[in-house]
Amino acid sequence: MENSRQLAFIALRSVQRGAYADVALDRILRQTDLSSVDRRLVTELVYGSVRRQRSLDALIDQLAKKKAQQQPPDLRIILHLGLYQLRYLDHIPDAAAVNSTVELAKKNGFSGLASFVNGLLRHYVRLASSEADLLKLPDDPVERLGILHSYPDWIVEVWLNQFGYAETEQLCKWLNKPPAIDLRINSLRTSLEKVMAALQEVGVSVTHVATLPQALRFNSSTGAIEKLPGFDAGWWTIQDSSAQLVSHILDPQPGEVVIDACAAPGGKTTHIAELMQDTGTIWACDRTVSRLKKLQQNLARLQLKSIQICTGDSRNLPQFTGVADRVLLDAPCSGLGTLHRHADARWRQTPATVRELIVLQTELLSHVATWVKPGGVLVYATCTLHPEENEAIVQDFLTHHPRWRIESPAANSLGFPYATTAGWMKVLPHHQAMDGFFIVRLQKESE
Repeated sequence: MENSRQLAFIALRSVQRGAYADVALDRILRQTDLSSVDRRLVTELVYGSVRRQRSLDALIDQLAKKKAQQQPPDLRIILHLGLYQLRYLDHIPDAAAVNSTVELAKKNGFSGLASFVNGLLRHYVRLASSEADLLKLPDDPVERLGILHSYPDWIVEVWLNQFGYAETEQLCKWLNKPPAIDLRINSLRTSLEKVMAALQEVGVSVTHVATLPQALRFNSSTGAIEKLPGFDAGWWTIQDSSAQLVSHILDPQPGEVVIDACAAPGGKTTHIAELMQDTGTIWACDRTVSRLKKLQQNLARLQLKSIQICTGDSRNLPQFTGVADRVLLDAPCSGLGTLHRHADARWRQTPATVRELIVLQTELLSHVATWVKPGGVLVYATCTLHPEENEAIVQDFLTHHPRWRIESPAANSLGFPYATTAGWMKVLPHHQAMDGFFIVRLQKESE
């Protein structure tokens, strides 16, 4: 347990210095031989401390007053770890959380401040036992939700303008939960029933995700994913249910030419191939060579033959003009619908990065539309819940491309509910228990 907290501290220090949380955590876990219990604790401490950073900072500033401004960054990480255990982890006794954090401070060069750490954490414990919630919150709704649930003000404001206070608070709460893990069975190799039975034999429980014919969700700890039955044989792959929905909206047919414009690492590309019975031609385009390697690995494991890889920027691939029956543009985006999966994304994205993404999304959509044959289909999708990257992009495209219209997707026959009546589909995580997504199906008029 003590070693777990030290490893979490090392990972969080890397994050503070610019590393991505998942990369820093993976590096730490690969270098150590921890039990499954300790691995889960390190993971919880790292992701939880990053997610709850603003709330924890507010508590430290409130409890420490002026001293908080003088704390070295590494000491604040240690305080984050201690307060996270006290506030958010029920299974760790208060005394254990306090004592282990004091020892962590001593171990990392802060022996002279050990009494400060001890006093601050014990002060929190005393207040928490006597007050319903000792975190003092402002009246302003944006700041209030931002501090309470640990999001930057600009994200809270975007959601408040769309959903109102009550819905935004539910969304904030949901995206602070640990993410579920879904898999998509490869129907060319196996069946839902066979995969469920194989997993149950090794003590792993899964349930079928309603409305999605290939989706299963893990109900319990899985251990190493790649060691589960059926993985090496290509029976299934990891993919969230809402991401699976995108390919159903595209509705590719056997024998067609389909282009995935931003394909890596290939989850949707391989799903398209499965839906097409691995016939026809699927072009998987991406400009990032390293990410395309993951796609190639998935092709080999899933034993798919109809996918061809094109390395390049989809804003400048004229060879595809007018060749595709269907095009998928799963556009680079701010990822606000997947903040539960990417602990530090809420702190990395800014209004400035969103503006840059909007330019990229607009350029991509305009160019990949030229790939579609008359009468063909283009699906635009993002995993964000930001209207400037979603509705506004589509509306601008339709204004400048009068030969295109929104088409109600055939995937509605799956029974999946729309969040709007404008023809596009929004997956709201706190309602559908999936990653947040925006999906719209566009059709080009026939000549």
